[in-house]
Parts: sequence; structure tokens; C-alpha cells
Amino acid sequence: MDLNQKIIAGLLLAFFLITLLRIFRTPLRLALKLLMNTALGFLALWAVNATAAVTGVALGLNLLNALTVGVLGLPGFVLLLLAQWVL
Repeated sequence: MDLNQKIIAGLLLAFFLITLLRIFRTPLRLALKLLMNTALGFLALWAVNATAAVTGVALGLNLLNALTVGVLGLPGFVLLLLAQWVL
């Protein structure tokens, strides 16, 4: 491959990647937002469990609980507390 072919291949690859990013921009943004909210939910659950000795409230640290708290926020936390109380 000579230099001109490498440059053309690089330009085609860049065009392809830019096109893919433009097509999948919204789904990627939603996935990153969901990932960030899940991480924040996990940190909130960790903080609740760190203070469990004082408050008496302890919830499991797992992906489902983190997703629930991350997506729903405070109502999700209350939902988990009610589910623990009922079950």
C-alpha cells in the first residue's frame, strides 16, 4: 500500500466512524446517562449501607437495586425500602 491509499483508507474510516456516531448519538447518550445514574444509585446505596449501624437501614448492593435508585431516584429508594419491609 502506498501513501495515497493509506490516506484514502484513513479518510474513509474517519467518514464511517463519524457517520456511525451521528446515527447512534441519541442511543449512546441515553446509555451513558443510564450508566451514570446507575453509578450514582450504587453510591447512594453504598452510603446508606455505610450508615446502617446508625440508621438501622440496610439495602443490598447489587445492580438491580442500583438501577432502581439511579433511574427512579428517591421514589426508587422508598420502593426498595417498602419491598424490604413487606418481604
